[in-house]
Amino acid sequence: MFAALTGTGLSAAAGLNAYIPLVIVGTLARFTEVIKLPHGLTWLSSWPAIIVFSVLLLVEVVLDKIPGVDHVNDIIQTAVRPVVGSVIFAATSAAGATESSQFWKDHEWLGYVLGAIMALTVHLGKATSRTAINAATAGMGSPVASVAEDGVAVGLSFSAILVPWLVALMLLAMGLAVYRIVTTGRRRRQRKAAAQAETRAAREARERETEPWWRLFARGKDD
Repeated sequence: MFAALTGTGLSAAAGLNAYIPLVIVGTLARFTEVIKLPHGLTWLSSWPAIIVFSVLLLVEVVLDKIPGVDHVNDIIQTAVRPVVGSVIFAATSAAGATESSQFWKDHEWLGYVLGAIMALTVHLGKATSRTAINAATAGMGSPVASVAEDGVAVGLSFSAILVPWLVALMLLAMGLAVYRIVTTGRRRRQRKAAAQAETRAAREARERETEPWWRLFARGKDD
């Protein structure tokens, strides 16, 4: 159970920012005994990997806070985040106290699949909510949303490793937040469209009232 929550939390964090869980997992695996990476994925804790992930994290953090650029970045990350989620789930299914879970050792392929699905699901939710936020705020809300997403990714990563049971609560809160953002944006767009239609109808009514009598007569004759 804890193994699943650990992998789920980290792959969900990868869906928000692919490099935050990679840096955290790699650093903890290298300098502590909290995470013991399985054979074949120990390279995640190597210095070259940690340095590369840190540089990519810095680039991601900057790009994701620029309106318009964040959308392009999300398109690119559609391929990156599920892959990272897949790897990070498999790499941490034996992390810390969960390493005694024989199930994940016997079914390593399942970790890759579940990690990819979770990361992709969270990524799509992030991209959808970001589009709604940008539309509602003319892009001004993008940096704030990005900072919040990075904070959630960090919280999810540490919770998944240290307090796995919190992952379920955090994922539920994330789902509710995305639902609220998307539905609020949809209602706002519907109200805006209704107001524009009402304004257009009023303008057309005023134009008809001031239209010359002979044009009204000709129109009635044509009808």
